[in-house]
Amino acid sequence: MKMKKIFLDRNCPIKVLFFSIVIMALVGASSCSDFLNVDNYFDDEFKMDSTFTQVRYIEAYMWGAASLFTDEGFILRSNYTPGPYATDEGTNNFREGNNIYEGTNFAQGFITPDNLGNLNMWGTYYKVIRKCNTILNRMDEASDMTPVNRRYIEGYTRFWRAYAYYNILIDFGPPILLGDEVVANNESLEYYDRTRSTYDEAVEYICNEFELAAKGMPASVATMDFGRPARGAAYALASRLRLIHASPLFNGGQIARRYFSDWKRSTDGVHYVSQTPDESRWALAAANAKRVIDEPSESGFKYELYTVPADDNTPPLPASPINDPNYTSEWPNGAAGIDHYRSYDELFSGECAAPTVKEFIWARKSEQTKYLIRGPHPISLGGWGRFSVTQKMVDAYRMDDGRTIDEAMADGYYSESGYTGAVKMFSGYRLNAGVYNMYVNREMRFYASVGFNEAFWPCLSTTDVSAREHTAKYYAYDEDGRGTANEPLNYAMTGYVLRKYYHPMDALKGASARVMDKVFPIIRYAEILLNYAEALNNLTTTHTVEIDGETKTFSRDLSEIRWAFNQIRYRAGLPGLTDAELNDPGKIQKLIEQERMVEFMHENRRYYDVRRWGIYEQTEREPIMGMNADASDKDAFYQRVMPGSAAIHGRVIHRKLMFVPVPRSEIRRLPSFDQNPGWE
Repeated sequence: MKMKKIFLDRNCPIKVLFFSIVIMALVGASSCSDFLNVDNYFDDEFKMDSTFTQVRYIEAYMWGAASLFTDEGFILRSNYTPGPYATDEGTNNFREGNNIYEGTNFAQGFITPDNLGNLNMWGTYYKVIRKCNTILNRMDEASDMTPVNRRYIEGYTRFWRAYAYYNILIDFGPPILLGDEVVANNESLEYYDRTRSTYDEAVEYICNEFELAAKGMPASVATMDFGRPARGAAYALASRLRLIHASPLFNGGQIARRYFSDWKRSTDGVHYVSQTPDESRWALAAANAKRVIDEPSESGFKYELYTVPADDNTPPLPASPINDPNYTSEWPNGAAGIDHYRSYDELFSGECAAPTVKEFIWARKSEQTKYLIRGPHPISLGGWGRFSVTQKMVDAYRMDDGRTIDEAMADGYYSESGYTGAVKMFSGYRLNAGVYNMYVNREMRFYASVGFNEAFWPCLSTTDVSAREHTAKYYAYDEDGRGTANEPLNYAMTGYVLRKYYHPMDALKGASARVMDKVFPIIRYAEILLNYAEALNNLTTTHTVEIDGETKTFSRDLSEIRWAFNQIRYRAGLPGLTDAELNDPGKIQKLIEQERMVEFMHENRRYYDVRRWGIYEQTEREPIMGMNADASDKDAFYQRVMPGSAAIHGRVIHRKLMFVPVPRSEIRRLPSFDQNPGWE
């Protein structure tokens, strides 16, 4: 058992402390499974008598449990979840298998039940669950507990417990559900032996806990408490989970059978994942999304997409051949009247006043996101220059008139030859002269998210003129290219880097250099809108579901799909759906998949999306491509190639990668526990 720091209570007798240490040693020597272990006997037993005497102590203990969750910004480096580097969004050069990029480790087959690296969060989540169960069992011992206090503490405690189970479910698969039980210490092995729930049982339990949590959580939190979830976070996470549950991988049918037909609980033969399709799950997912959409506030609806009004620097909407009569109407009925670049970019760069942004249903200040700015930052300016974006990701962004690159190639609006002849300024962004025409006329989310060769990096906080207003050049042996870094792995292997989360003031080198504070969006209103559109689109008949004690009826309502989907398109400055597209559910599904890929790039959604849709193997089989970073001249650089990195060529495709494996140490200690399929 790992020893942990002990913080002394000045009122705690030294003999109690001594006895605690003795008991800790006994606990460490027991056969108790890690997921049931207490933090240590001193913290969870001897301090409980004082902890539960007053409300303020209980509340502090509750927030202490919440602090065990990792900064959600850890999605690329030292990451707690596989994240973008385990998908077709991005990559880096690391291959060793013991590096801190767990997404590349996972995709290359280095993660095993014996070696999970930073992905080994199973025990941490169960520590949270145990602390929460302790609170729920003992909170009424406080002499000053009022009904208001109880409602608040119980609401948040249930939220954190549900959030722990949610994280277990989406990464490791079905958990062991403990209910309100506080598992005892030093019992026989048989006492600790538990079976996993089915996926269906886990979803119902977790969503029900989010429902109960919401009843005690505040509708909003004070500005100074930004980062704490409010009631909407519980509803939004339930929306996300209901959508996952309705999706093909977990909802019976061909895809569920392909991956899970043989995965049965060994104790009773029940399938862990249902093999029987249930369309009503899509209706329940729609109801959960609609509840968040309709969440009221004093001035209307609580959540809305973040937008910045257009000004003299905002480029006009281009003429579009896409037949959307509302395209040029004023926002929110169309795309006019807002600055599309700033409306998206400021959500991530640190420019917006995050506590006031209604799009953030739940977001947190993220020191990790701030730190990781050095990952894509140009090498010559003190960065690593290695957080690479794939060509597939670049190609997924549309043109500014709403067409795909393939559609726009026919009339030359999109071109893969030639270079810009003059500098173009818009919305505070500078598109340099000499930029490859592939990057011209693209939608604004592209410029806010991707750093390409000869892109401009302002770095305005530094007063060192040699370290600001920089044009990044990724040609081999150029100042930011391959062969110039202190480490051979530090370069943009695809010719692209992540620009999302970068602010024009961010600088790493020179006098006065600083990086703006960042927040990581755990869940945004944009996701709820696309959840709603997808759920409705997958309905073939009318379904009635119950939510919040009321019955709601849902069907494939074209006007609602159009409205929800078009909000995302209009904010990006693009035309909305056409009637022809709306009449084709299969086409709409593909458009939603593409839209989610672009809108949530490097927000840790793609990894889960390609799995729940059942397209993981398909997307992984497509080779990772980029520009030719081995070329030292311009024309040779702009050629689509598969980078010659072992980190790319060593990627594996296997059905077992639907889930992270459960640590083998847990399997050994729990005889009735079944490992995830493929990891046995």
